[in-house]
Amino acid sequence: MVRRWWHREKSTPEPTPAALTGSESAIETSTGWALPRATVILLGLAAFVIVTFGIGAMRGVVGPVFFALVLTICVHPARRWMEGRGVPRGLATVIAILAVFGLLAGFFAALLFALAQFTALLPQFAPQIQDAVAQFGAFLSSIGFGPDQINTIIDGFEPSRAADLITAVLGGISGIVFGLVILLTLLILMALDATFVPAILRQMQIRRPTLVVALASFGSSVRRYMVMTTLLGVAQGVLNWLALLVLQVPGAALWGLLSFICSFIPNIGYFIAIIPPLVFGYLVGGIPTVIAVIVIYGIVNAVVQSIVQPRVIGNAVQLSQSITFVSVLFWAAVLGAVGAILAVPLTLLGRTILVDADPRMSWWRPVTGDVGEAKLLAAELVAENRAQSKAQRAENRAQSKAQRAEKASRRQGG
Repeated sequence: MVRRWWHREKSTPEPTPAALTGSESAIETSTGWALPRATVILLGLAAFVIVTFGIGAMRGVVGPVFFALVLTICVHPARRWMEGRGVPRGLATVIAILAVFGLLAGFFAALLFALAQFTALLPQFAPQIQDAVAQFGAFLSSIGFGPDQINTIIDGFEPSRAADLITAVLGGISGIVFGLVILLTLLILMALDATFVPAILRQMQIRRPTLVVALASFGSSVRRYMVMTTLLGVAQGVLNWLALLVLQVPGAALWGLLSFICSFIPNIGYFIAIIPPLVFGYLVGGIPTVIAVIVIYGIVNAVVQSIVQPRVIGNAVQLSQSITFVSVLFWAAVLGAVGAILAVPLTLLGRTILVDADPRMSWWRPVTGDVGEAKLLAAELVAENRAQSKAQRAENRAQSKAQRAEKASRRQGG
């Protein structure tokens, strides 16, 4: 067979030292020509901005789609467990879908009830809120704030503004219904399609084994994170609710539900959940109630999120605290409240696609928070530093002794 000219192997010239030196500042493409590293970085940033704005523009679709994907991943093992016990595949899928529907219906019913309760609770404390705002304005005036600045700050604390906000949320029921329709429809379709996922992954494993392993790890991590965070969030909400009942803080059930929702928002959720109980606790009990709420919320949050959650979830997430915090801010800006709640799964998906699926990018995992080997290396470095410090101190002591001995010998000789 005659090889055509475009299939002929081209001779590659030997690289010169200058070319080897300049290779660090350029990215070589498959065709042999190179792009400057700065150009590659700028193109990557431009693509990132375009994708981000595209996702933000379609937040009404992207949010429900990803939420449905997360719920499907979480319920998939239950469906497979029922199939393993002899339940027909179709019946197991229907049971799983109905279970998720029931949980979602209960959650949204509780949410709407809580919002309605808040709109009824707020007018009852409107006079106390206005008095507290007036006292706060007097305090600002005493420390040097001007009248215009005080009025601007106080206008933001008007009870009517909060009531208008809640009314707008309740009035936007059509948008909520539209999102629910998308979510429930996607749950049905994804649950049906999930029956073929194991076979599809087995077919893909022949050509893309790294991608299959990355997707399986993503599903396992998201499932463990969401399920355990939900259970711990329920425990956290119930404990806060009972504590607020004992303290006689108005709307204890509402603030318990808010605590449960905010448990899905790492690092920031605690501060969001504690503000309303502090305000209403101050209105009914003053400073002692405020201190009690801070202590109880702090203890519950410390026990659940700092002690129990790391032990239960373990290495399922493997994201650094800085990346987790930034991811909450980023996805909240892109997708709104849903983005803040699903920030960790969304970030895990991004790492799965960009890092885990490409063996050449595996060195980025320690940067994102997979610090298992880094902890061992850090311990070795600490041990080396201690050994060096100890050796240096011993050397300094030896030198000091030698100097003292030399001085003593000089005095004796003199």
